[in-house]
Amino acid sequence: MKAKKAVSLLLATVLAATMLTGCGGGRGTEETDQTDETPDDAGEEKPDDADAEGEESEDEETGETPSAEGGIVGVALPWLGTQNWAEAEVMFKEQLEAAGYEAIIQAADQKVPQQQQQIESMIENGAQVIVVGPVDGSQLGSVLEKAKDAGVYVIGYDRLLENTTGVDGIVQFGSVKTGELQAEALLQGLKEQKGEAPYNIELFGGGPADPNAPNFFTGAMSVLQPLIDDGTLVVVSGQTDFTQCATADWDNSKAQSRMDAILAGNYSDIEIDGVLSPNDGIARAIITSCENAGQPIPVVSGLDAENESVEWVWSGRQYSTVAKPTNALVEETVSIINSLLSGSGMPETDVTANNGMIDVPVYELPPVVVTKDNAKEVFADDPDRLALLKD
Repeated sequence: MKAKKAVSLLLATVLAATMLTGCGGGRGTEETDQTDETPDDAGEEKPDDADAEGEESEDEETGETPSAEGGIVGVALPWLGTQNWAEAEVMFKEQLEAAGYEAIIQAADQKVPQQQQQIESMIENGAQVIVVGPVDGSQLGSVLEKAKDAGVYVIGYDRLLENTTGVDGIVQFGSVKTGELQAEALLQGLKEQKGEAPYNIELFGGGPADPNAPNFFTGAMSVLQPLIDDGTLVVVSGQTDFTQCATADWDNSKAQSRMDAILAGNYSDIEIDGVLSPNDGIARAIITSCENAGQPIPVVSGLDAENESVEWVWSGRQYSTVAKPTNALVEETVSIINSLLSGSGMPETDVTANNGMIDVPVYELPPVVVTKDNAKEVFADDPDRLALLKD
């Protein structure tokens, strides 16, 4: 009987150790490799498991990217209300599962407390990496520190995670560069479509809770401000500060209401020539407002290459958008996850951004301006958008 009890005790101990192994975060692998007291958090088999080693070799022989089989990756998105975020949900699921991970993907409907709870749940469910597209990049510090303490890697997706040490890197398209491209496209359109200067314009910014929004505006104003100063561009409303031009929650209806008020108060007897718009949804709201007011359609910029705006650009209703292919951004993020969970750490990058507490590595992809002139070239490898360009 004593022997049976001893065997039972041993089996219980092994089972408990196995359960602990499956619950650890991604950082735990590096930390527990330094001691023999705690099992490997990545859930790997013991060194005497020859089959596991053989499977890894087979992956290398086939040229497939090795991943931590059975690893859990959380993806916390701000909402699914625009095409780029809806695409991200689908593409993360497809690419993470294809790489061998279990994906936990949730969207927070633009509510910070909901996103905080979702991230906490991902930590509790054993996520080794959590990808965060924040509702508000400055309001997640506590829960991201909790993730760090639990050994979880955190990657910011598309937006900077601010005022926290609990972030390992950011994957995004260059936000200041995006703003510069929007402004340059606006100027190009004004020259092509509105004759000689001066040009009457208005300025719109994105949601102030999104750290990219002021960067877009800063980039654009670095191009536009000298021309405002010399009189080439006239902001008739006088609203030129980001706080005046921002659009809370990136809400199209709020942008349209602001445009309605600007037109009613400043353009009763003059025409508006152009508008800096931070994204496609707001661009369409601006154009609709101008049409309702009986104004000729102004030159309007955009962002995200949403399907409806791609059609509007092709038809000449919206002058430009900026393409930030979601697939490329997700691919870059999954590549970083593979590097982390294979034990290779964060890839090297020369770009960093200070988030208020630390310098965060940034992995930037190049945005591309889209006009009617180059749309077929830009979308040559995107059959869905290419199909929208109907002659």
